[in-house]
Amino acid sequence: MFLVSSDRLRAGDIVELDGDEGRHAAVVRRIRTGEHIELTDGAGHIARARVVEVHKAGLTCEVQERTDVPPPAPRLTVVQALPKGDRGELAVEVMTEVGVDTIVPWSARRCITQWRGERGDKALRKWRSTAREAAKQSRRPWFPEVVELAGTDAVTERVAAAELALVLNEAAEPPLAGIGVPTDGEVVIVVGPEGGIEEGELRAFTDAGARAVRLGPTVLRTSTAGVVAAGIVLSRTGRWAPHRSEE
Repeated sequence: MFLVSSDRLRAGDIVELDGDEGRHAAVVRRIRTGEHIELTDGAGHIARARVVEVHKAGLTCEVQERTDVPPPAPRLTVVQALPKGDRGELAVEVMTEVGVDTIVPWSARRCITQWRGERGDKALRKWRSTAREAAKQSRRPWFPEVVELAGTDAVTERVAAAELALVLNEAAEPPLAGIGVPTDGEVVIVVGPEGGIEEGELRAFTDAGARAVRLGPTVLRTSTAGVVAAGIVLSRTGRWAPHRSEE
């Protein structure tokens, strides 16, 4: 799947796939004239296109048909406390593949990693690039949004506005698997850092309406807890129901 702008995805349109996308298609993937490829704008539009010309800088394609996919519901947001090293990019990659719609990098009080200045800007760019590439690889019609770094106050505001907000906490009694999931609105899952969520932060979230839940009998790393929780929530919605072509 290759990323293009939405105004180039109507049936009959001629699309010049150039830049990084075009070079990847022509040089890395070695796509040839006559082959069919998928194009998307990452905002719910997918097009099937036939390659009519291959050149050094990319491809020229003709759009055959377009499918419009409605926005996913409920919308799933994961607030991810900053992990150590490159584990953040791993978390973003797998959460994108599973179907998370918004990823919020969170500077929790117990985070060892801190995003400041140019280092923070570079880390955010990496997260966004990772999400974009993972979305293409997993053929998502809607690409996830990786928002700006959030502090605890901003996360609390998002929790308060959600249809359902859940905080992963190993000391909580109710299991995530037993929580009912709404069919619309936003579901927010808050994943703490390796040292756990600080008591004051947990209290702020629960006071704002979040429910503290546990994943299971084992304790997961922060970089894997989010994707497991997302999978549990998504399996309780209609978003993982098979498409007609798969029935």
